[in-house]
Amino acid sequence: MGRVFLTVIDSFGIGELPDAADYGDAGTNTLRSCMGNTNFNFDNMAKLGFFQIDGVRDNAASWFHDSNHPERLNLDGEIKASVARLKEKSKGKDTTIGHWEIAGVVSKNPLPTYPNGFPKEILDEFSRRTGRGVLCNKTYSGTVVINDYGDEHLKTGDLIVYTSADSVFQIAAHEEKVPLEELYKDCRIAREILQGEHGVGRVIARPFIGTSANYTRTSTRPDFPLAPTATTMPDVSTDAGKDVLAIGKINDIFAGRGITDYVYTKNNSDGMDRLNEWMDRDFDGLMFVNLVDTDMVYGHRNDIPGYANALAQIDARLPEFLAKLRDDDVFMITADHGCDPGYTVSTDHSREHTPFIMYSKNMKPVNFGTKESFSVIAATVLKILGAEENLGAEPLI
Repeated sequence: MGRVFLTVIDSFGIGELPDAADYGDAGTNTLRSCMGNTNFNFDNMAKLGFFQIDGVRDNAASWFHDSNHPERLNLDGEIKASVARLKEKSKGKDTTIGHWEIAGVVSKNPLPTYPNGFPKEILDEFSRRTGRGVLCNKTYSGTVVINDYGDEHLKTGDLIVYTSADSVFQIAAHEEKVPLEELYKDCRIAREILQGEHGVGRVIARPFIGTSANYTRTSTRPDFPLAPTATTMPDVSTDAGKDVLAIGKINDIFAGRGITDYVYTKNNSDGMDRLNEWMDRDFDGLMFVNLVDTDMVYGHRNDIPGYANALAQIDARLPEFLAKLRDDDVFMITADHGCDPGYTVSTDHSREHTPFIMYSKNMKPVNFGTKESFSVIAATVLKILGAEENLGAEPLI
């Protein structure tokens, strides 16, 4: 067949997994929380067949804020795309593990997290190699930590090290105290240290500017990711001579491995603009896109109206993307985990099923029911691209 366009709506879960309680996520459902808000509009996704996915069809009408017009959900009508509900087989619920499984790597162990801070031996080695001390070493909000520790950082030159519920080691420093290149060098040092049992998913530079009580983070943030632990869909694709174009944070998630070209994005609108623009490129292979605002801007902040509106904006642009497809192109939409904005017990990711939608002008729509792993996506992409490897999963076509 032709080219594949795979878009990940970051954190767009559609209901708790059977083991959600083991992760503290019983009852979570990102979709349900958003459907109850008047900003929610998924009319184009409905035509594709989104609301006929397992676990969604039987409940969507009761979740929908516009319950007087259930016909907008297309619960029983003809579908234009193939759909499925996917389970996460990996242990974890973060961006890195979710994307790796989409790309064919099932992780037997979750990436390490540090709710009580990083071990002394890690920080001692980090300080020895960077020549700077460490402040904080706690789970913290990134916007709050710079104002709580910024003054002391400017006085001492010590680096602000903190984490979150995710598998991350974050380093904040004022741009006038620690030049960007030094901060990036310090992040590379941390990345070298944090391997094996302490192999966090990402080391993140968090530069900031401003004065006391008015510090603000800048946009000059790079991630220093852990390389995938096994062969991935991008690896196999490029080995087969195909292009793999990455939009958003995809290049970072895969540590650049298997990516032939990439562009970072400022937000979802920018990401969709780049997708629209890059669809006109003459390439042969996979375009892999991440739209992160649903997770970073809205999910983690329990912002239901914002999340619902972000979904509506994605839905509104679907027709222009689908109109650009060649007859043998395939357009896919999925997610990497949940982040239920209505789950006020936590602002963390949630352990949820994810949706899968696959549209092509030359493909007969099928409802595949529920599949046991995100990795069916990798197998399906690789079959479409003509690669011999399926990375251990059965393709859907």
